[in-house]
Amino acid sequence: MRTDYPERYRILGLKIAYYRKRAGYTQEAFAEKIGRSNNFVSQVEGVGTTKGVSLETLFKMADVLGVAVNELLKD
Repeated sequence: MRTDYPERYRILGLKIAYYRKRAGYTQEAFAEKIGRSNNFVSQVEGVGTTKGVSLETLFKMADVLGVAVNELLKD
């Protein structure tokens, strides 16, 4: 995926990984909770990747992680 905001994708992925680990979820368990594949979560969290996340998925991630959506989007 081509993007003008690769750094924002990287930061988002790192934040999702941080909150996921803080919540005690493996990538596999988190993927199951949000109804996505382990590969999807791996791509989102991967440094150097620019995997897009729909708002629906972002909202679900935030709910499962117990954080406000804006915490995931803050720079």
